[in-house]
Amino acid sequence: MIETPGGTRKASRGRRNRPERQGRVLALQVLYEHDLTGHEWRSALEARADELHASPDAVAFAEGCVEGVVSEQSQLDALIRRHEPLWPIEQLAAVDRAVLRLGLFELADGSPTPPLVAINEAVELAKTFGSEGSARFVNGVLGASFNEREQQNT
Repeated sequence: MIETPGGTRKASRGRRNRPERQGRVLALQVLYEHDLTGHEWRSALEARADELHASPDAVAFAEGCVEGVVSEQSQLDALIRRHEPLWPIEQLAAVDRAVLRLGLFELADGSPTPPLVAINEAVELAKTFGSEGSARFVNGVLGASFNEREQQNT
């Protein structure tokens, strides 16, 4: 929250137009398409970027995320299985699967995204693109993964 002469407002208001936000939306769309159709992700990225009129910074951010998720997908899926063993990954809604993969990629050690930002952004994507329970589900899996990592680092 930010204190202003007119009262208090949320600090995130200005973040909605940042290239990272647009890049995450773009990355999510590409990951979803790649997962469901098997389309080559670079072609999908180019097509979706044109449709969204994405900025070059957003495209670059999305490209890094998608490339990372695709190259580390088996490790990311193993994390999902570990933190949500009741749901086989193949039975998850495709959008939830894509949001989780993207969120876990951004939570990984060495990511420039602060962990709580990665979780919050993934939850926001789940609220926007997922079903009614997606945000809670995504928050639970990412929170469990973050807590496990924190315990290992102490």
